[in-house]
Amino acid sequence: MFDVDREQWLHMYEQMYRIRAFEEQVNELYQSAKMPGLAHLYTGEEAIAVGVCEALTREDYITSTHRGHGHCLAKGASVDRMFAELLGKEAGYCHGKGGSMHIADQETGNLGANAIVGGSSAIATGAAFASKRLGNGRVTVCFFGEGALGQGLVYESMNMAQLWKLPVIYVCENNLYNEYTHHSESTAGSMKARSEAFGILTVEVDGQNVREVYESACRLVERARRGEGPAFMLCNTYRYHGHHVGDIAREYYRSKEEEQKWKTERDPLRILSGWLIERQMADEGIFKQIEDSVDREVQAAVKFALNAPFPAPEEVSKHVYA
Repeated sequence: MFDVDREQWLHMYEQMYRIRAFEEQVNELYQSAKMPGLAHLYTGEEAIAVGVCEALTREDYITSTHRGHGHCLAKGASVDRMFAELLGKEAGYCHGKGGSMHIADQETGNLGANAIVGGSSAIATGAAFASKRLGNGRVTVCFFGEGALGQGLVYESMNMAQLWKLPVIYVCENNLYNEYTHHSESTAGSMKARSEAFGILTVEVDGQNVREVYESACRLVERARRGEGPAFMLCNTYRYHGHHVGDIAREYYRSKEEEQKWKTERDPLRILSGWLIERQMADEGIFKQIEDSVDREVQAAVKFALNAPFPAPEEVSKHVYA
């Protein structure tokens, strides 16, 4: 096991709770008609983004997905600029022009979210190719959902990465459902076997356990940094909300009992806090302090974003490419 002290575990808890609090506030902004468009919430999957990004340096790269708020925050984005972007404000990371599904933050190595399923796989592989040519030691992580395993671009990218031993890790977040369809009805065969067919080192982890995610990610990141090539992480997880914020009535494709079981028995925040308490490394009061501090941060960030100005009309074509 990698040497992780109490403070780092508490930091991971704080990061997971920050994502949870952010997403719940995004849902509130949508329901109160303050946020334009839709958002795809990451609630329930926090351990993957945090566990993986905690194994990276600030200079390492990530690419993200339509469900990407958690990845952005785990890599170091600030909640105030995130909210500003979602609300279309000038202070947002993309000056309000990217919105929920196109946030990028190159200062923290976030090369951007992508609304196209599997669309960032080639971007991540290209970044890894550049890192290898430049010899800068950077590793790239490509996040995507299990639905992306139906996209040919993912396999073309993995093929090249293995041929050229590129420092890239493909992280598949299997939350069971491709929009409204269980993966068993859309994804044939073994998910692991797909990457293994290219000879790529493949591991499967409990995506609700940040300790397991972090330890696996550390090994794979170090391996990639040594020049030993790509890897594939299959992280089994669950999204608590619908496919997007407007997906309210979900019982036609999954039951309330299933949702409740994941929330009560497999919650990533409870799993980590319970483990720390069991080992007398923390108590309930510490988690309450963390949560109260993050809640204040999120509320201040929402206020900032709501009061921030929109971009000037003359900037409508600036930083926009087609």
